[in-house]
Amino acid sequence: MRGFRDRDFIQTTEGFFFCVVGAVHPSDRAISYIKYVPSKSGLWGHNEEKFSRILQKYTIPNLLETFNYLEKNYPHYLFRSPVDNITITAVPHKKIKEHFKPEQKLAQIRRVPQLDALQKKLIRFTQFLEQKSELSPEMFGVTGSLLLDIHNPNFSDIDITVYGVKNSWALKDALTKLDTKAPLKRLLGTALKEWCTKKAQYYPLTPEEALTLYQRKWNLGLFEGTWVSIHPIKLESEVTEKYGQKTYNPCGQVTIQAVVSDNTDSLFLPAVYQIKDVEFIDCQQWGPITEVVAYETLYDSLAENGETIQVKGKLEKVTKTGTRQQHYRVLVGSAEGKGKEYLKLVK
Repeated sequence: MRGFRDRDFIQTTEGFFFCVVGAVHPSDRAISYIKYVPSKSGLWGHNEEKFSRILQKYTIPNLLETFNYLEKNYPHYLFRSPVDNITITAVPHKKIKEHFKPEQKLAQIRRVPQLDALQKKLIRFTQFLEQKSELSPEMFGVTGSLLLDIHNPNFSDIDITVYGVKNSWALKDALTKLDTKAPLKRLLGTALKEWCTKKAQYYPLTPEEALTLYQRKWNLGLFEGTWVSIHPIKLESEVTEKYGQKTYNPCGQVTIQAVVSDNTDSLFLPAVYQIKDVEFIDCQQWGPITEVVAYETLYDSLAENGETIQVKGKLEKVTKTGTRQQHYRVLVGSAEGKGKEYLKLVK
């Protein structure tokens, strides 16, 4: 059954657009973050229906600002999760006006005879991806402003979804083999330097560390001059956890160094790296830490199996409900970390 998938969008009864996060949700809510709000002076939308971006940057400090906005004005969208032991934003099902599904929207756009310039470019881009990966058109979707029909052809990006673990890895493999003549271009020169400088401003990274991150990014680039991103998403049959099957208890901040033992789930949100040979840096020793989980999309697809990573994040004790099975994980992208958490490749 088609549930709430990562990168779906929800419109609430107030007209807000929330972006769904991950695939594990309470039975009566969809975990998500607010991105667009109605605004007469908004740059997104058409005619009388205009929207502004309330989430200006995908950083923890900016996300916390949206929490404050909702707490003051719409507290029913804040949810204290007894499973995660944190306060998050989650839309109650009874407040959902419409559920937007990326794969359905892309299929609809393909059938429409009259398209604007950005929609036409979207079709060309997805056809290029299908050709290179040999994946079915049904395995792709479109998210972001194009999904919501509030895009502006003059400045909006193209954000694509690809569904399935095997399909996502096949697409990654295909795109990492592209030559310089391909229409999907990498950032180079001044544009790349600006990207690295900007990431170093908003994240605890140096420009050189940001460059290492971008060099591993197969899912970001330019297509016919438009910024494009690709977001791998699991199908329902591939999601092994249900909300409440595990509980997560905070144990403070840690910095560790470890070897990646399995990066199969590193393409998704959250990006998960199974780890071994853990070393503790300037912090108390805990154990066993078996995984690193990053909710910052900047850190997906970063490390290959056998490579060493350094991680600063929130240590959590993971308990399987109804059993004594426990392990620890380090989460990157927590509210407690206040934007100072990171995941770096150790060369």
